[in-house]
Amino acid sequence: MTTALLSVWDKTGIVSFARSLHELGISILSSGGTGKALAEAGIPFTEVSEYTGSPEMMDGRVKTLHPKIHGGLLGRRGVDDAVMAKHGIGGIDILCVNLYPFEMMAEKNLPLSELVEYIDIGGPAMIRAAAKNFKDVAVICDPSDYPLITDALAKGGISDAERLSLAKKAFSRTAAYDAAISNHLNGIDSPFPEVLTIQFRGGRPLRYGENPHQQAAVFGTIGIAGAIPIQGKPMSYNNYLDLNAAVGLLREFDDTACIIVKHNNPCGVATGRTLLDAYISARDVDPISAYGSVIAMNREIGSDVAEAICSTFVEVVIAPSYSEDALRMMKAKENMRLLTLPAPHLADEIRSIDGGMLYMRTPPYREHWEVVSEREPTAKELEAMRLAWRVCKHTKSNTIIFADKQETLGIGAGQMSRVDAAKIAIEKAHKPLKGSVVASDAFLPFPDTLEVAADAGATALVQPGGSIRDAEVIEAANKRNMAMIFTGVRYFRH
Repeated sequence: MTTALLSVWDKTGIVSFARSLHELGISILSSGGTGKALAEAGIPFTEVSEYTGSPEMMDGRVKTLHPKIHGGLLGRRGVDDAVMAKHGIGGIDILCVNLYPFEMMAEKNLPLSELVEYIDIGGPAMIRAAAKNFKDVAVICDPSDYPLITDALAKGGISDAERLSLAKKAFSRTAAYDAAISNHLNGIDSPFPEVLTIQFRGGRPLRYGENPHQQAAVFGTIGIAGAIPIQGKPMSYNNYLDLNAAVGLLREFDDTACIIVKHNNPCGVATGRTLLDAYISARDVDPISAYGSVIAMNREIGSDVAEAICSTFVEVVIAPSYSEDALRMMKAKENMRLLTLPAPHLADEIRSIDGGMLYMRTPPYREHWEVVSEREPTAKELEAMRLAWRVCKHTKSNTIIFADKQETLGIGAGQMSRVDAAKIAIEKAHKPLKGSVVASDAFLPFPDTLEVAADAGATALVQPGGSIRDAEVIEAANKRNMAMIFTGVRYFRH
């Protein structure tokens, strides 16, 4: 290796990297801000314009778009040597380039005339050229890879496998960069771009999909997608789905809470004075369904909670942290996956359908809770309705939730009939429903669901409202002396 071209926007580590290359006897080409940083550090280099014989022009728009640069990157050693010699083109063995920060600047709502100046042209062109010729050129677009290069060179050279890995990373970066530009420009004056390009990193194969005959992988490096167990077996496809559902609901609570999920639906939700109280209450809502479940908690797990969890079969546990004693106790459950609750990374929802996908964005909005019954809810009923409503938002439709102010009492989920959802919730209730409240994810089209709930002992109901028969439902509530609130927001989950 004889020559490296360094041209970076993000100068993290570039001076140290360049110094290492120089000490290894590698000549350096550079320009612009990178050249200035090298000069200030006393590292010898050749200006690109001096090497090409062409000055930078158009405020730096044109500086590396030259045959001596691209020929040096694309020239195949042992194949194009004569052509390179004829035109005075020297081989460039290492390319270190990262790009203008278009993604970051696009978030600043700059005028388009300013933003286009952050669309890098020469950088992606050089990266693609070097990546295409990866057998002869090592391409670095990420400062975290500088040590890989210097270590490999110190040991005698960069391997073919390392070169290919760097090329894959380079093409992924230019693809993501072009996608960001395309999505932004296509989205101007439109809530969604006409053409949408998406990239996720960190792809990891899973043992199988929803069922053993299906293949699956998970992509993503942050949030739930990037969560890796600190103990236990690798996560499965269904584990990730259930964990995402559990954490989504958990984030509705500020007070001490426990969420237990089975098959993408909550089967027990509770708050408590202590985490142990919350866990036992949530588990006892439906102990049969809690067997083999996913548990999400929003407080550190101590030895008391660990002991209770270990007394039954649990697939996955996630919490902000674990005490040393808890980790020691839970280690006995070798297959139980333990994860640390990640910071939220909320994003638009994407779902595949035959021939394409559905894309959904949930903008900030406010519910408008309005008492529509003659009787106002008591403070206790109102607190219980708020808990039931949170759970409703994260349960498959049609859903009916019975609750008191601390826990769910009965959950009816995923039914075609709302009345059937209510009957299932009543059947599965683990405590008497007298004095409970009930929540419905969508409006009640008829009074029948309210009447079933009232017969079971519910005294208050919360629902979106909006049915053409709202007046009939309100009349039924008044006849039963039930308090009823309309929220104005529906929470279907399909």
